[in-house]
Amino acid sequence: MNLSLSDLAPPLRWTSPGQIAPIAEDPQLPEAWWQAIPLDRACAVVGAQAVAGRLADLAVALWGHLLLGDILPLLRFSDPAESERTPENLGRDVVHKLFSGVVERLLEPADQRQGTPVAPARPERPIPVVVDEVFGALDDRQRAIARDRLYAAQRVTLDELAQRFSVTRERIRQIERDLRDHVEAWLAGADAAPLAAHLTWLRTRLGSAVPADDLAAAVPWHRTELATLGIPVWRFVRTLLTGYDQVDGWLIAGGADELREKTRQLFADGPRPLAEAVTMVTQLGIREDVAERWILAVPQLRVLEGHVVPWPRSVNDKAEAVLAVAGGPLTPEAIQERIGEDYSLVGIRNQLTADDRFRRVDRNKYGLTRWGGEEYLGIREMIAREIERAGGEASVNTVVASLTSRYDVSESSVRAYAGGPGFERTQRGWIRVAGAEAEPYSPRKDVSETRRCFRSRDGRWWHRVDVNAEHLRGSGSPLPTGFAAHLGMAPGGQLTASTPSGDVVISWHNQPTMGSIRNVLADFNAAEGDHVFLTVSDGGELLTRYLPAGQPQMPALNRALHLIGYTAPVSSELEGLRLIGARVGLMENSTREEVVGRLRERGDRDILGFLGE
Repeated sequence: MNLSLSDLAPPLRWTSPGQIAPIAEDPQLPEAWWQAIPLDRACAVVGAQAVAGRLADLAVALWGHLLLGDILPLLRFSDPAESERTPENLGRDVVHKLFSGVVERLLEPADQRQGTPVAPARPERPIPVVVDEVFGALDDRQRAIARDRLYAAQRVTLDELAQRFSVTRERIRQIERDLRDHVEAWLAGADAAPLAAHLTWLRTRLGSAVPADDLAAAVPWHRTELATLGIPVWRFVRTLLTGYDQVDGWLIAGGADELREKTRQLFADGPRPLAEAVTMVTQLGIREDVAERWILAVPQLRVLEGHVVPWPRSVNDKAEAVLAVAGGPLTPEAIQERIGEDYSLVGIRNQLTADDRFRRVDRNKYGLTRWGGEEYLGIREMIAREIERAGGEASVNTVVASLTSRYDVSESSVRAYAGGPGFERTQRGWIRVAGAEAEPYSPRKDVSETRRCFRSRDGRWWHRVDVNAEHLRGSGSPLPTGFAAHLGMAPGGQLTASTPSGDVVISWHNQPTMGSIRNVLADFNAAEGDHVFLTVSDGGELLTRYLPAGQPQMPALNRALHLIGYTAPVSSELEGLRLIGARVGLMENSTREEVVGRLRERGDRDILGFLGE
């Protein structure tokens, strides 16, 4: 015998030696013995049981999802039923026993193994010719049923065939069943041996998943047309590949969902370089030359800049994958471009600000929190941090030099903030944080008692702007005192909030006033009557959420919920009132009277109207 174990077990040829060696090595055998020496020599040294045991260990550890017949194709002849099961289902001991039977049978002398003298070899004929003979003895009706139903790309119905041949549907079904039995009986005979051997080779060629077109291209004669049926041979061969399902243009051994999930799990820990990812996927029995195409075909995986990354549905997860591949901070614009899907820049920026996985590290750059490093808090806060580090007061020039060298901020902006509210001069060119002896401003109404202000589940308070013509023209608009005070403002103060389309200045002279948000509204293509909920993050960003105007045909309760920014369906008025109460700062178990009373105190007459009050 001049066959090595890898000649008999195809997965040994496409699995990485680095994975095989720790399991299969034996001190009595040479390195890579499974492909370096004949099987009978390996068995003579360590015994057939030990060789089969090594192969069983590999099957359980590396190829548990494959059919035993794909791991050791000879098993399909010695034990056809068990060959259709997997190591995961059978366990190591049963797999070892089955493999031992095959190996020991191979080591027997030929006459003892077969029990009868070896028959003279039949002259080789092309397989298409042999297959044609199977159908040559059939009548026209049988061939039509084979061509148009058993082996057709688009199967005709039983009714169509019954009408064509003027028989019953049941008669067509019976002929179809007889044809299957006829082909199966032929496959069990000696004439079909070349095709059976070809099917064994083909399974090793296809692996556990392969583009369906590869079957037609596997060998040249697959495209040869059968004279009796007028179909290519590969279509007949396809029906003999039991255990393969055709899903989304792929032939997949076993369950497609199971193989996809196993592929996704390989990358659950994050991005992997493509070359490494291809090697990992081959562990699942997928050929190296199609591994990248398989990765691209698996939902929730993506190849991004030479890396395979998990690609779930949420924009937050996608942004995390983009940053992990980039290996450094990116702007929201760059993240949006690399995601390459229909996500608004405003939405991405809001998610980066709200999700603890991300950290703002510069005026317009975000990184992953796990990378560490200082968080960018806005120019005013950064100046205060520099002063604190300097011991309570610092040179303006030093602060300017430090911040402009580390962040994308201009010298003029830093000097403007240093000379504004919140800081005071101690000596020429030096500043400190303004004294804390002044009482903080206390508004007449808390934000929870302020009209059109609502609390989200993460604890943020948002103010609803009902878009009108003045907003669309670019005019400024008043803000409620309670909301401005919630943002940390006081009379005489000013707050600059950044947006992708420019800064929005909120100032407080006679009353709090917000500058133009026309560019923000343009990003949403907002119209009169629409709503924009906005707040300012700790880092000085204007966070926004857009809602189109509620439709008149909506139920009154849903119109009320729409005005607090809630758009999901509710099961009852009680649930709706609970949601409204939570959004205006009440306890979860508040009564209807308490919710209505709070809305009256705040002046939310529009919501009250929809509640029938």
